Amino acid sequence: MDFAWNGRERCVVLGEYLIERQTTVRSTAQHFGVSKSTVHKDVTQTLKNVDRGLYFEVQKLMLKNKSERHLRGGEATRQKYCEKSSKNFV
Repeated sequence: MDFAWNGRERCVVLGEYLIERQTTVRSTAQHFGVSKSTVHKDVTQTLKNVDRGLYFEVQKLMLKNKSERHLRGGEATRQKYCEKSSKNFV
């Protein structure tokens, strides 16, 4: 995917996508077809030097996501076992 839209850097595009959609690094990476490592490095290291305001917004979102990750993981596990148990009753 071409990340040079309107002359903006990839890290800005990724950071804006994260903020606009309140999404995770994993889903952002999946959307753009890049690795989680690329997204994480772009928004934690590169973005700091390109757009500090956006960088701080992204950091705030990433802290929120980190504090909620145990909830998302728990929900995924619950759904997994609900699917398994429903198949056993069929």
